[in-house]
Amino acid sequence: MVLFFEKGAPTRKVWYYQLDPGRNMGKTNPLNDDDLTEFVKLQKKFADSDKSWSVDVKDIDPTTFDLSVKNPNGGEEVVHRSPQDIMDEIAALDGESKKVLQTIRRLL
Repeated sequence: MVLFFEKGAPTRKVWYYQLDPGRNMGKTNPLNDDDLTEFVKLQKKFADSDKSWSVDVKDIDPTTFDLSVKNPNGGEEVVHRSPQDIMDEIAALDGESKKVLQTIRRLL
């Protein structure tokens, strides 16, 4: 997260930019100037886009000042399955695999 403040002026809005370079980054694939081109362009005027948005400071909880928010332009929220659902599916697939292997053994 990067925070910018205007000296001598009260904060009225918080501008967010969601960096999405479209690839995994790491030691061999670091962040580069091209990845920040859109950010630099939008940041000059704190413009809203699919990857940037503003939140009125009045909408931020004054007891926690929690600045974490989801991109309202991000599309549909992905619902992940619970670990228990995944484990149940694995067990069911293991059971099916066992039956298939038993059938193959009988054929041998």
